[in-house]
Amino acid sequence: MPVLAPAEHWHQQTSRALHGPTAHRRPPVVAVVRFVEAPRIESRFGHKGVDRVLEEVAWMLRPELSDQEQLAPDGHGGLVLTLRGAAAWQVRARLEGISTRLARLPVRLGDNNLAVTPVIGWADAADRPACTDPDQLAQRATEAVELATSQVDLIPRKWTPAPPARHAKRASGGPLRTVLQALATVLIGVVAPFAGLVLAYRAGVDLGTAAYLVVTISLVLTAVVIWVENLHALDPDQPPDSPASPPPAASAIIPAYLPNEAATIVDTLQAFRRQEYDGPLQIILAYNTPHPLPVEDDLRALAAEDPRLVVMQVPYSTSKAQNVNAALEVVTGEFVGVFDADHHPAPNAFDRAWRWISHGADVVQGHCVIRNGSASWVSRTVAVEFESIYAVSHPGRTKLHGFGIFGGSNGFWRTQVLHETRMHGQMLTEDIDSSMRVLLAGRTVRNDPALVSRELAPATLSALWKQRIRWAQGWFQVSRRHLRAALKSDELTLRNKLGITFLLGWREIFPWLALQMIPVIAFIAWRQGGITEMDWFVPTFVLCTLYTFSAGPSQVLFAWRLAAPEVRRHQRWFWAYLVVSLFFYTEFKNHVARVAQLKELSGERKWAITPRQVPVRGERG
Repeated sequence: MPVLAPAEHWHQQTSRALHGPTAHRRPPVVAVVRFVEAPRIESRFGHKGVDRVLEEVAWMLRPELSDQEQLAPDGHGGLVLTLRGAAAWQVRARLEGISTRLARLPVRLGDNNLAVTPVIGWADAADRPACTDPDQLAQRATEAVELATSQVDLIPRKWTPAPPARHAKRASGGPLRTVLQALATVLIGVVAPFAGLVLAYRAGVDLGTAAYLVVTISLVLTAVVIWVENLHALDPDQPPDSPASPPPAASAIIPAYLPNEAATIVDTLQAFRRQEYDGPLQIILAYNTPHPLPVEDDLRALAAEDPRLVVMQVPYSTSKAQNVNAALEVVTGEFVGVFDADHHPAPNAFDRAWRWISHGADVVQGHCVIRNGSASWVSRTVAVEFESIYAVSHPGRTKLHGFGIFGGSNGFWRTQVLHETRMHGQMLTEDIDSSMRVLLAGRTVRNDPALVSRELAPATLSALWKQRIRWAQGWFQVSRRHLRAALKSDELTLRNKLGITFLLGWREIFPWLALQMIPVIAFIAWRQGGITEMDWFVPTFVLCTLYTFSAGPSQVLFAWRLAAPEVRRHQRWFWAYLVVSLFFYTEFKNHVARVAQLKELSGERKWAITPRQVPVRGERG
């Protein structure tokens, strides 16, 4: 029997499965598999080239199919499969496995080994309205594959009927809902614990001392980890002195939502054109826009004068993830740097990244430096905060726990690894999600604080809130999705798992634990008959308080010591950050994290664009 059966045979066998005795228990599933590269393959090799690719893919898939499962061309450059019926999660897992394997395996076409990007849609005959027509099921799967094609993220999409207009998804809540969520965090984090302690005390159970010890230990534990990471950051990992091989072709992907980036994108592209990379460099701007903009003419003019520059509009895109995934279709480099549209990488960035990747690293995350710190007190605060993150926390964590994370920009990927991993647009922090998936796949993520790129910080508190609420909710999404899998993973060491537990687990619990000091102290004061009756000078309390409060100033000190020179020269920024953090910013970030968790648990997911502050030309630091 040929690997690819004729379409008539597929229709006959699928119809038999739909009407057979087993269909009453679990009717079959129909899936359509297509390939993003099919049009380019056809333009280069003709119809026979596409047919040859389908035959190669069929040979790969056939051993995974039972004798009752069918495989045939769909007549549109793809394959249609009939699979045995199973629960939706089982079908999804099976198709995800097929998608991942196809993305990893090169397809032989003449003398060429082609990497293909599968997009899969599927339909279950058991879904209502009931369907026993093979062609109609294939049409449903085709509708689903069109959605998968718009995402290009290797996730199979299941067909679902369009909901009636009256059941359309309600838009995410506005400011009033956010205010109510903020009040809810106070009720959950302060009022409820205080009431619980009082009720338990009146019932004869005094939990005040135990609660105080739990909160104190949690704060001290956090301070210990911060101190240890700070000390490890003094001796970060260094790249090899020279690359293992000559610099190959490299690519830069710059995803952009153009209305938000119109004022800065030309300057960004000019910064990339000034790169001093020793090998060929391709610069890809992958953007989406809801309407034509004058700057698009400037971009096309730049592309016309510089053959390294590829400007591509992604018409179906609504996210950064879709733009990155679409850009992978035209990448020619052996490794890829991913940058936000406001980034200006250092001239030697690609050469330095290649020193890591040529010696085995799969992903390298660099140091993001704020270049508009003088714009406002908010941007100054973020400038120092970024030094505490990228110059201290990330290198220290990598040294301590043995893994780094991709932070969304100024990150360099081995092209094949990014091709296999992709960005998932349904995640609010697709970068952290991809980091976890890479680590769970046994890949290596390194961190280099000397691999510098400069970006813009939010200049207003409202812009910062929008950015951080999305980040915090995205981190919570990643924690819910990947923490359990990480703890069970055979690819991670105990050292890695301890680090991920702190990174994904403790970071979500800590904002609530830190808040507990308020109801606990309030309860103890109530129990003692007033706040003036409390003994504030118990040695343990004093020592723990001093040690805990030392963590913040120590991190600022280490940030100043290890900061990029253009930020470190502003010593007043660091003093101001210390004061702002103690009295506002630390609790602001904890509050954002608590509100973000409520948004995620209530199903409110909205990508809020962070407005760009346009810097004065030549501004830095």
